[in-house]
Amino acid sequence: MGNILDDLKLQYKLGGIAQRLIYWNVFCFLVSLLFFYQFKVGAFDFPNWIALSSEPSNFIIKPWTFLTYAFFHDGFWHLFFNMMVLNFSSSLFLTFFTPKQYLGLYLLSAIFAGIAFVAGYYFLNLSSSIVGASAAIMAVLVATTTYHPLMNIRLLLIGNVKLWHITFVIILIDLMQFRLGNTGGHISHLSGAFFGFIFIKLLQNGIDLSKIVSRILDFFTNLFKKNAATPFKKVHKNYSKPVEKSTSRIIAKDKAQQQIDEILDKISQSGYDSLTKEEKEFLFKAGK
Repeated sequence: MGNILDDLKLQYKLGGIAQRLIYWNVFCFLVSLLFFYQFKVGAFDFPNWIALSSEPSNFIIKPWTFLTYAFFHDGFWHLFFNMMVLNFSSSLFLTFFTPKQYLGLYLLSAIFAGIAFVAGYYFLNLSSSIVGASAAIMAVLVATTTYHPLMNIRLLLIGNVKLWHITFVIILIDLMQFRLGNTGGHISHLSGAFFGFIFIKLLQNGIDLSKIVSRILDFFTNLFKKNAATPFKKVHKNYSKPVEKSTSRIIAKDKAQQQIDEILDKISQSGYDSLTKEEKEFLFKAGK
């Protein structure tokens, strides 16, 4: 069990922002299983301080729910399919854009879709609540499609198709099911898709909306960062110290870095599971 946890920690450290978002979604789902799943009923009962409610009396005093709803899922298959599409969309998006732009798009699209859901239910005179990352995932997929619609994607049993074909089918299914049920979910999905389109169009015109998120995160990071105030120390140079010792330390560092580079190359070529136990332990210790 300890080795599994160490492997997960290492993959979290080495993985990019997309993999970390998947970890966060899975973690939130496990938490919801422990605290919000009604075994007698066989369904989740999310509190209104996590799920986004369309009732003004709830979301006005709990504005954070415009974000928290996008990390919880109403069932295993809801989580499973969302994470599959998120992994697929993220790998494509990060081919062209930075991790900060990816995180900014994910969070801002979730908020935008939440606002659209609340507004839509207000005009439809309906009341409900939603959870799920679908809107943010749609934003990532549509953003990538908007930027590179003719990208070739190879699908199992089908062959090569254009990226816009996949995105078009997904959006069409949402439109066809709009009045059949889960109206709030479809409103948020289409709103997320619209935001993804706008995000790329603004970016192509020099406006990067993700900087809003980056600046907020940087502000809180600097706010809570511990100021390691170290007293001034006078340094005395020892000119009689042999140069060889300093050189030997540099060589030792180079060897360690070389071993890390070789392991990372092995991961990129054959995957993390191809590492030996000793290589995993070495990489885990080096990451501390």
